[in-house]
Amino acid sequence: MFETMSLLHLQQYWWILVSILGALLVFLMFVQGGQTFLYTLPQTLEEKKLLVNSIGHKWEFTFTTLVTFGGAMFAAFPLFYATSFGGAYWVWLIILFCFIIQAVSYEYRSKPKNFLGTKTFDFFLFLNGSLGVILIGAAVSTFFTGSQFTVNAYNLSKWQHSLRGLEAAFNLTNLGLGLGVFFLARILGLLYFINNISNENIYQRAKAKLLPNVIAFLVFFLFFLISILLKEGFAYNPQTKLVSMEAYKYLHNLLEMPLVLGLFLIGVVLVLSGIIITLFKSSKKGIWFSGLGTILTVFSLFLIAGFNNTAYYPSVYDLQSSLTIENSSSSKYTLTAMSYVSLLIPFVIAYIYYVWKAMDKKKLDMDELSKEDNLY
Repeated sequence: MFETMSLLHLQQYWWILVSILGALLVFLMFVQGGQTFLYTLPQTLEEKKLLVNSIGHKWEFTFTTLVTFGGAMFAAFPLFYATSFGGAYWVWLIILFCFIIQAVSYEYRSKPKNFLGTKTFDFFLFLNGSLGVILIGAAVSTFFTGSQFTVNAYNLSKWQHSLRGLEAAFNLTNLGLGLGVFFLARILGLLYFINNISNENIYQRAKAKLLPNVIAFLVFFLFFLISILLKEGFAYNPQTKLVSMEAYKYLHNLLEMPLVLGLFLIGVVLVLSGIIITLFKSSKKGIWFSGLGTILTVFSLFLIAGFNNTAYYPSVYDLQSSLTIENSSSSKYTLTAMSYVSLLIPFVIAYIYYVWKAMDKKKLDMDELSKEDNLY
């Protein structure tokens, strides 16, 4: 089946898979968003236990998806992996550190006689949910704003900025997406608490905190979106492979790919619908509307970054060093072999769905928490 596909079609197939993983990762960051409320949402130790264990049951999904996303990029587009992870290593090391301390925190925060203390691990969780998320958003935004690197004829890359990727956080457009993802994660975290926890006090306080975070999200996300739609983008000629600047490139991508535009608009409507039914209809199912909307919206952004003859990892230092899905992918043989492995993805998703439903078949409350053998 995959042997008959052209190399370009295999490259496009794998960009779609990578985009799906990236979109799922952003949705699953409701765990990180929930962690940022551990200081402000609960008023008692019992309420904090409910919050921590509610998101603690799901933290491994986010961590695993992040690792899978990185692995897929490494296997399908190794030149991107070598250029970004090898050159912009400070930003990726900090992100990795933020996720490592998250794993350690869930493992040890409630263990007796832990020498750091519960408050230290709670701070680690906050750091993972804030700094880690903002830096991921800023790093992804460089798909649209560009980075400073060169790639020579032998595919050897060299980073051209001394901050090694941290410079991305000082670009306003990148920071806009970083903060947009941060507040989106907080919104999803609140919606998840409302759906997952059976506690009236937490429900009322989570609902009250929703609107300010929605306003902040809209401000930063719209700033990012308007910035990229009105700016020059990085286009490449499919015949000559030369990269050049094109006015309104990402706006053109949306308009020239109506299916992607449709998915983007549906995604935005679903995100807002989940928020609206929670605020004004007292529904507790907003996480599913906003969650699906998040997946569709982020998936669409990845597609306009990589499809329609666009350099998905552009270099502002040397335009011709910019990476496209064509010049940065693995060989046809490797992509073909991996494509057969990718057929297992639906079964993995089905298993995750089954486990999720099994864990959430009853809303979490103190009675249910008392039956847990392993508390976070």
